[in-house]
Amino acid sequence: MSREQQAVACARKAFETGRSKCLEHRIRQLKNLRRLFTERQQEILDAVKKDLNKSEVGTQLYETVGLEGEINLVIGKLKEWAAPRKVEKNLLTISDTVYIKPEPLGVVLIIGAWNYPWAVTIQPLIGAIAAGNAAVIKPSEVCVHTAKVMEDLLPLYIDKELYPVVSGGVPETQELLRQRFDHIFYTGNSMVGKLIMEAAAKHLTPVTLELGGKSPCYIDKDCDISIACRRVTWGKYTNCGQTCIAPDYILCEPSIQDRVIEEVKKSIKDFYTENPKTCPDYGRIINQRHFKRIMAMLDDSTVAAGGDNDESDCYIAPTVLRDVKPEAKVMQEEIFGPLLPILPISGLDEAIKFINKREKPLALYVFTADDKVIKRMVDETSSGGLLANDCLVHYSVNSLPFGGVGEFTRGQILTVRVLEPLKQRSLDTLLVPFQFENVTVTL
Repeated sequence: MSREQQAVACARKAFETGRSKCLEHRIRQLKNLRRLFTERQQEILDAVKKDLNKSEVGTQLYETVGLEGEINLVIGKLKEWAAPRKVEKNLLTISDTVYIKPEPLGVVLIIGAWNYPWAVTIQPLIGAIAAGNAAVIKPSEVCVHTAKVMEDLLPLYIDKELYPVVSGGVPETQELLRQRFDHIFYTGNSMVGKLIMEAAAKHLTPVTLELGGKSPCYIDKDCDISIACRRVTWGKYTNCGQTCIAPDYILCEPSIQDRVIEEVKKSIKDFYTENPKTCPDYGRIINQRHFKRIMAMLDDSTVAAGGDNDESDCYIAPTVLRDVKPEAKVMQEEIFGPLLPILPISGLDEAIKFINKREKPLALYVFTADDKVIKRMVDETSSGGLLANDCLVHYSVNSLPFGGVGEFTRGQILTVRVLEPLKQRSLDTLLVPFQFENVTVTL
C-alpha cells in the first residue's frame, strides 16, 4: 500500500470512529489550529520568506491574520450552523417533525496552491473540520519550505489520523486522485482543474475548484485617475502579481493612457522605492520555470515602465506595457506575474464587448465616478466578483461567497462602492480599516 493510500485509509478509519462529528472535538481542533499560528508564527513567516521572499507583514496581513479571523468566526457560529433547521411543512406533514440536519460528507481531499500557501490550504481545512469531515491535506510542493513546515507542524496541533498531510509532487497528487474521496477541493489553474474533475468523475466525487483567469480592469476617463492607479498598482503587484484576483490588464481610452502609466509608475515608486529589487516589501517569482514563462510574454509588447529582471534571483520588476494588442502573447493566458498590459479602447461600450468576448473573469474591476457606468458593468457582464473603485478587498468580506463563473467555476457577482478614498493606502498602511457605502450581491 502506497503512502497516499495509507493516508486516505487512515483518515477513513478515523472518520468511521465518529469522533469528528462531535462539536466539542471540532472546536478543540480549530482552537489548536489557531494556536499553531500564534506559537509557530516565526517558523511560518521564515518559510514563506524563503519560498516567495514575502515580508513578514505581508504574510501576516494576507494569510495568517485572515485565517485566525476565519477560525474565530467558525468557532462562534458552529453550534448555530450545525444545529438542525426546521423547514416549512405541507398539509400531509402538518403533524410531523420536519427538519434539515447538516452532516459531514466524509473524507475530503484538499490540494493547496503555492501563491498564498497557508491561506488557500488552511481555509478549506477550517471548513472541513467545522463540518465534521476528515481531510487529507496536500500542500503545494512548489513552496518547498512551507510544505515542509506544514508537514511537520500540523500533526503536532490537530488530529493526525483525521487530518493527515501528504507531501510530494505530481506523482503523489496523481496517486491521491486515484483514491476515492467524498469531496475534492482544489486551488490552482484551469488545466489542472480539468484533470481534477476527470479523476473525480470516476467516483462521481463532487469538487470545488477555485481557479484563476484574466481579470480585467476598466478605468473610466472621468474618475480620479491618481487614486485608481494607486489601487490598481497595489492590487497588481502585491505578492509580485501572483494573486488569482489581481488585475490582469487595464482597459482605458487612449487619451488617458499616458496619465495612467505615469500614475502607476509613481505608485510603484511610493510602494517599492526607486529600486524594487532591494525593497523588502517586493516579492519574487516562485521559481525559474515561472520566471521564463512570464518573461516570454514580453516578446511582442512595448515596455512603458520596469522590465528589469534577474533570472538567478527570480526577480521581475513591476512592469507596465503600453498599446498592447488583443492578440499579444501577454493576452493569451493569465499572467500571474508583475506585468500590467494597457489596452486602449474607445470607451465603455468597447470595454464591455471586449470583456464579453472572452472567458468570464474571476474578478472584474471598474474605476469610475459614475454610478451608471457601474450599473452597466454589473448588468452587461458576468464575472465571479465585480468590484468598483478598489481591488482585491472583496475577498476580505467573509460574509460574501467567493468563486468564478464558467471556466473559472461558479459564483456570484459582487459590487462594492468605496465610501472614502483611502489616499494613504500603501504597503505600510494597509491596516487602515476599509469603509464601504454599500455592498450589493446579485445572484
